[in-house]
Formats: sequence, structure tokens, C-alpha cells
Amino acid sequence: MKTSTVELHAGSLRLALRPDLGGAIAGLWHGATPVLRCTEGADLTAASLSACYPLVPYSNRVGHRRFHWQGQEHQLAANFEDYPHTLHGVARLRAWTVLSSSATQAEMVYRHTADADWPFAFDVHQRFGLTPQGLRVGLAITNRAEQPQPVGLGWHPYFEPRQQARLHLDVTERWDGDAEGLAKTVVPQAGIHDAVADLDLDNCYGGWQGPALISDAQLALRLTSSLPYVVVYTPTTKPFYCVEPVSHVSNAIQMADPAAHGLRTLAPGATFDAWMQLDIAPA
Repeated sequence: MKTSTVELHAGSLRLALRPDLGGAIAGLWHGATPVLRCTEGADLTAASLSACYPLVPYSNRVGHRRFHWQGQEHQLAANFEDYPHTLHGVARLRAWTVLSSSATQAEMVYRHTADADWPFAFDVHQRFGLTPQGLRVGLAITNRAEQPQPVGLGWHPYFEPRQQARLHLDVTERWDGDAEGLAKTVVPQAGIHDAVADLDLDNCYGGWQGPALISDAQLALRLTSSLPYVVVYTPTTKPFYCVEPVSHVSNAIQMADPAAHGLRTLAPGATFDAWMQLDIAPA
């Protein structure tokens, strides 16, 4: 079956995109070495199996698939089998349209019409720029609804837990989840400076300062973003770990003051944009 794979090349780096599968990155390679969890573009079957996908118009969970917004109650459709919460927004589940592409740059768009997955219309553009030193990705969401809507942005990159993998990340606070996996309690957190193999985390962190440094026996990565929060997911039973730049605390939409925890109120016609940069070098 023909796919809509788009490939970019710069120096030793190769990027494979699948606009039709949630605007996802299928793979990013430095020579023959995978930078992220990688699948050749033509072989990818779902955004959930990709190297990275965009989080639009919210990150992480909306508890019990419902939220109250400006005097109205909204119930969302299930988007992750029979899981009780919705996950990671709607844009990762829909096909995007390529607007332009060249050897080193690409731009795509997803235009959302209000539906059971998200009750407000929006457009979101995603831009990719590849250089011999790394990858820069941008998101820009515009509210096309006739009323303000809640908005969050982010990315969900998957890294391979190779030999000697380490994570260095300066933050100031950690959100711990309740029994249902929803962010509940915030506690001080000085930072994460550990071997990935020694971590078992699934938390959102605030006060992200400086780059996240990710290294192993093959690569040295430097992850930066315009976004102030980061989700770190290091499951001990899966062949990946995640360091996710995000704009808001997980499930901020259900908190007493969503804006205090990063969720944006986007006026009709207004745009919110963000970027993520991954610099890549041999170890």
C-alpha cells in the first residue's frame, strides 16, 4: 500500500515523517544509529508506535474524558481502547496535509472540526527543520471556534534505552498521580541526574530549566523547548523511555486554576505556538 512518507536529509541525519499517521515522526537516524525509537516510514502502522507525535490540543490525560469549560460540561469520546481517561489529544489520531517539503524542511497542517473527540474547531501547523546538527519542530494552533477554548501543546518523543543511557534534567517540582493516574500532588524536585535503567517514573515536572541532556554509549542529545513543563516516562517493562516537552501540567483542565498550571485560554482567531529542538552528536 502506498504511504505518504516524507523524508528529510541533512549531513548524517535522516528524518522520516508520516503526515497521514497523526503528523508523526516515524524515525530519526544519525547515520545507521536510531536517535529515537525508529521505524522506516513505509512500515509504520500507527502514531502510537512512532518515534514522536504531536500533543494537540492537550497533553497527557483528561480525567474520565470530561471537563467543565466556561459554563458548559463536555464529555469526550474514548480514544485509547477502554481506558477511563482520554490521552494525548486528537491530532495524533488524524491525518495531516503536507503544505510544503524540501530536502531539509517540511510543513503540514491538521484542520479540526468540532466533534466527539474535541468540541472546538482549530487549525494546527507543524513545521520541521533538519540541519546536520539536529532537528527543530514547531507547532502553531489557531482557534477557529466562535468562543475561547482551552489549549495545550507538546510532543511525545520515544528514546531507546541503550547501554549507558543517562538523563540529566533540572526542574523544581514534581506532580505525583493518584490511584487513577491523574496528577494530584505537587512536591519539590531538585532534578533528575540518573542512569535511565535506575528510573521508574511517570510524572510531570515543572520549573524546567536549561536543556534535558540525554546520552548513551552512541549518542549525546540536547533537548530544549519553549515549553515550561516536561513529562518523564521511564517504564521498566518497555523498550523505550520518554522525555516530553509540554505546555501544562497533566490534567490541568480539571484543576481549580488551569491557567496557573499552564493551560491556555485561546481567543477566537488567536494563535499559540511552541518549539522543540533536539541537537544530536556522536558520544
